[in-house]
Amino acid sequence: MTTRAVAMESTDERTERYRRAERALWSHYGLEPSEQFVEIESPAVRLRIQEVGSGEPIVFAHGGLWPAVALAPLVRELAGYRCILLDRPGCGLSSRVDWRKHELRTVATTLMGGVLDALGLERTHVIGHSIGGVWALRLAQDHASRVGKIGILGASPVLAEMPRPGFLRILASPIGAFITRLPQNQDRARSMLRQDGHGPSLDAGRIPDVFFDWHVALIRNTDTLRNERAMIRDAVIGGGGWRPGLTFEPAELAAVRQPLLYVIGTADPEGTVDYAERVVGILPSAELSVLPDGGHMLWLDDAAHVGNAIRTFLGDSRP
Repeated sequence: MTTRAVAMESTDERTERYRRAERALWSHYGLEPSEQFVEIESPAVRLRIQEVGSGEPIVFAHGGLWPAVALAPLVRELAGYRCILLDRPGCGLSSRVDWRKHELRTVATTLMGGVLDALGLERTHVIGHSIGGVWALRLAQDHASRVGKIGILGASPVLAEMPRPGFLRILASPIGAFITRLPQNQDRARSMLRQDGHGPSLDAGRIPDVFFDWHVALIRNTDTLRNERAMIRDAVIGGGGWRPGLTFEPAELAAVRQPLLYVIGTADPEGTVDYAERVVGILPSAELSVLPDGGHMLWLDDAAHVGNAIRTFLGDSRP
């Protein structure tokens, strides 16, 4: 495997429209990330990396349909850490992978390891949201010496017993092709978050308009939705369950020795607290943090709570 970091190249107007919306969202939270791209030879992909802060490194792998900048409210709570956020293949400004030719398990560990190589990281903490939790655990499984502590945020398809979310099943179906062509607007973006358990935060105005401006720009000006549908259809959901290589056998999970923090909200529609307890019970060194009324992207409901849980877990005593 060959990896290298490369500078940003000139972009077209669609990309610039997306960048403007993204910069506005980062700016809303008082953040201005640096950017670079990592090129990996096999599978051939160009991953976009954004960084905020300095200190102990934390690599973040985002969940579905909400690339790295969606974590901005949480990143603001982690001052004093070097937060390294990648856009997964096909999301945001990263190039896509042909999932018909690759198993997610192999891609996850190869690309995450490639990012560490390109950035010169011998060892890092890693945090994954939703399906990003699978990426984090696969890295820890295959590159154990390079992973310090692990965080999982929200329901993550770590075990086959986790039900497949209805939206993913629909997106993987023929109807999903129609959904990818629907015009995006703020109302549709808000509806997605309401379905993901964030109704109270939406009603209370805790999620700013600039967040939805960004997501509208994401869907209109990048191929993220179409690429995520391809991943879900070809590498995530198949037949009556999850595809091979996505979830872990209990014995595999029990072999992950790194300390792990699982943070889940009680209003997460994609997985229950009982499910998270089951995952934590299998891992040899894991703990659970529960956010009352938190949805799937629980830092949108209470970034301070999630940030404090992570800081405490990492051994940071700062307020």
